[in-house]
Amino acid sequence: MSQTGGAMGQELAGKTALVTGASSGLGARFARVLADAGANVALAARRGDRLAKLADEIGARGVRAIAVPLDVLEPRSIGAALDRVGQGLGPVDILINNAGISREKWITDFDEADYDAVMDTNLKGAFLVAQAVGRRMIADKRSGKIVNIASVLGSSVIPMLSVYAMAKGGLLQMTKAMAIEWARHDIQVNAIAPGYIRTEINDAFFRSDAGQKLTARLLRRRVGEPEDLDGALQLLVGPASRFITGSVVTVDDGQSLRGL
Repeated sequence: MSQTGGAMGQELAGKTALVTGASSGLGARFARVLADAGANVALAARRGDRLAKLADEIGARGVRAIAVPLDVLEPRSIGAALDRVGQGLGPVDILINNAGISREKWITDFDEADYDAVMDTNLKGAFLVAQAVGRRMIADKRSGKIVNIASVLGSSVIPMLSVYAMAKGGLLQMTKAMAIEWARHDIQVNAIAPGYIRTEINDAFFRSDAGQKLTARLLRRRVGEPEDLDGALQLLVGPASRFITGSVVTVDDGQSLRGL
């Protein structure tokens, strides 16, 4: 079995995990980490072609994996996806709420369509998916773990990413609200707040002169790699997090200590 990073053994054996935004980048990484811990994984996104390839790869690791078309802004799509996961893998025990987008614009240049796209995908979509999963966990009287993928920009702001920061700030508050309401159902809700992490989407930027200048200003003069989030993810989905809910785990190499 190909291991992605820090060992968890098979702590998640028999569990079903749903990862949204799983077609690339952090979502794909999260799916591999969960699979290596023994979880069966449902991969959800709108790009079904990439999901199928990843599902085949993960299936070769000795667990079951299925690709599930999902539009996080369509309740019917969410319901259908959860039905399909239940039929193929069993009810969702772990949700990694990862789908998100950004738009880099000055506030004065934002039009309503761009504003809605960022706020809806990052906050409304995350709410709808978590709500649907939470409802089913409660109805089935099953415990569960929900991890929302936020950002250090949920608690700080930089120019041109204002609306993204607003959405991620809302996501942090959503995490706490769900943790409070669902604690009595043994459903833990936490968040990971990454700093600058290199992915296929931003790799070209970090290799550019502008990206190099930004990196030079960071506390340790480096950006993170997707595997740098493995430890936080493993903690929050595993048994060691039994006493953690409503928390935000910041993984930014100290980047936000003196401003981004």
